[in-house]
Amino acid sequence: MIENFWGNAIYSVVPTILLGLVFWMLMRSILRADRTERKVYAQIEAEERARLGLDKPVT
Repeated sequence: MIENFWGNAIYSVVPTILLGLVFWMLMRSILRADRTERKVYAQIEAEERARLGLDKPVT
């Protein structure tokens, strides 16, 4: 009976942990992609402003 208890406990916790890890990896990749996209967009905007001779935006 004790062997089944520990086996069942591990079997019931593992899917929750795996699902949490998948969620964490998904959110991490989304946030990294957003950060990279914002950086590239700011770079393009700075180049366009320099090309047109405009001042930098006030932040």
